Amino acid sequence: MPLSMMKAGEPETIKKVGGRADTRRFLENLGFVIGAIVTVVSDIDGNMIVNIKDSRVAIGRDMANKILV
Repeated sequence: MPLSMMKAGEPETIKKVGGRADTRRFLENLGFVIGAIVTVVSDIDGNMIVNIKDSRVAIGRDMANKILV
C-alpha cells in the first residue's frame, strides 16, 4: 500500500520506492530506503509529516504515493 494511505502512529517497513531515477535518489537521500521503518506523524490536506530514521520529514501526497509499505 502507498505511504499516503497509512494511518498516523502505525509504523511500517518500506517495501519499494518508485518513480524516476532522480525521484528515487531524492527520496533515498531523505532516508526513504527499502527496509527502513516509517511512521506517519500527521496528514493535513495531503501534506504528510513522517518519522524516518530518527528525523521528521515533510512530503507531499504525490511523493508519498511513490513509497510502498
